[in-house]
Amino acid sequence: MNNSFFMFREPENEPLLGFAPGTPEKRSLKAALAKVRSEVPEIPLIIGGREYGSEEKGRVVMPHDHGHVLATHCKASPADVERAVKEAARAKKEWENTPWTERAAVMLKIAELFTTEYRDLLLASTMLGQSKNVFQAQIDAVAEAADFIRFNVAYASSIYAEQPRLDRDSLNRMEYRPLEGFVFAVTPFNFTAIASNLVLAPVLMGNTVLWKPAGTSLLSSYYLMKIYEKAGLPAGVVNFLPGSGEMISRVVTKHPDLAGIHFTGSTDVFSKLWMQCAENLRNYRSFPRLVGETGGKNFLVVHPTADVDAAVTAMVRGAFEYQGQKCSAVSRCYIPKSLREKILSLAGRMIADMKTGSPEDFRNFINAVIDEASFDNCMKYISAARTSTEADILFGGRGDKSAGYFVEPTVIETTDPEFVTMREEIFGPVLTLYTYEDDRFGEILELCDRSSPYGLTGAVFAADRKALALAARKLKYAAGNFYVNDKPTGAVVGKQPFGGSRASGTNDKAGSRLNLLRWTSPLTVKENLRPPRWYAYPFMDEE
Repeated sequence: MNNSFFMFREPENEPLLGFAPGTPEKRSLKAALAKVRSEVPEIPLIIGGREYGSEEKGRVVMPHDHGHVLATHCKASPADVERAVKEAARAKKEWENTPWTERAAVMLKIAELFTTEYRDLLLASTMLGQSKNVFQAQIDAVAEAADFIRFNVAYASSIYAEQPRLDRDSLNRMEYRPLEGFVFAVTPFNFTAIASNLVLAPVLMGNTVLWKPAGTSLLSSYYLMKIYEKAGLPAGVVNFLPGSGEMISRVVTKHPDLAGIHFTGSTDVFSKLWMQCAENLRNYRSFPRLVGETGGKNFLVVHPTADVDAAVTAMVRGAFEYQGQKCSAVSRCYIPKSLREKILSLAGRMIADMKTGSPEDFRNFINAVIDEASFDNCMKYISAARTSTEADILFGGRGDKSAGYFVEPTVIETTDPEFVTMREEIFGPVLTLYTYEDDRFGEILELCDRSSPYGLTGAVFAADRKALALAARKLKYAAGNFYVNDKPTGAVVGKQPFGGSRASGTNDKAGSRLNLLRWTSPLTVKENLRPPRWYAYPFMDEE
């Protein structure tokens, strides 16, 4: 028996490769891109370690070349979901009793495979299947995916080591049990790393998972699942269920053994899941843990003392990297009248310099939005601005979906600080500006706080420390991740734990011990070393 006590220290973040012309990493990735492009695998259901087909099939296409099929995929039936629940329960008996250091070893093996043997495959499948340029794909599918695992192992160390005080006559301890039942993980298309973390964070803590991956990122999700198997994750610990999210959720939320939901996606879908749980609350063995990161209408406020070059760079990168399809993307910006012309001039030069097209051409900064529904949604908001008397389109405003789902980086200026594109999440490359009088900075902060239902990320640019302090106070609940003189995107595991509240989710901070605690059900155990042998207390003695 191994009676060692392991304490995993916090790791360093995974380093990034440069992919400069002529480098080995660029040649290797180009070969992987060609290979992934040339293959058309059929993605099965994976339940209890076995692969299952289905009569109903779907397609995985490249968003930037939607005539090109990357894969076909099977779709789960209600019977498949029920089978997955049973397999998760079967696997749970052994997995929850596996020493946590052995669970951690499997996790660390997965991270090692992400960053070595399967690095190019994860990059290529993310670039082609989700239309991400190489930089965005690398910080996501390799670096952040590995960081989540490695840091979570360190955080689990600190959780398990946290124990109550001992008395002379009693032995006290805390056991961090997994939840009683299974966890349902619903993952988004936009980050391969998030898809991995939503599944593996509960798994590390001894839970078993039913995984509903996004249909538009199935290729990278399928390869994640195969890597988990390669690393030695036991059959049934994770059950892979592509298919209708509505149907799968309906079956899952009716099951008495549902113990938790780990979700990233739209506020509307998370709200529906919450309501479904509420409707079935009397059926559950335990109250389910609901952990969700949802939408955002993220802000950038520029003070008159701001560094214009830095503010505009943050604005443009924050709004248009990965086509604005980040939960944290900048989508509304408040600029002072005194800096308006400088800001627009520099932003215009940057946008004009951006190249658009396939992520296989490394010169392209802008790629495609994820699918036709996203394209149509972006163009709907752009059309609303084009026909409004309260808004003008300053840059961009066009889209073309004939070959790929391309939307130009678009900047709208409005005279109404509560115009629809200043309030509603678009999830695309559309940024709206509002210009304010320089002496109204305090009022603008209050307006920023109240004019959107979300509370995910935000940024303030200023050189004036009093202005920064005022912004921090006024915007205290407007963001869960608040940035000073930096763009509100690009949170790094171990440095900026991520999550927001209000309509942006439950703020359980992915990439921190706070999130892991949600997947445990602590048990306090007291062993009395000198138990009393008579009922009476000393105060009862006669004087």
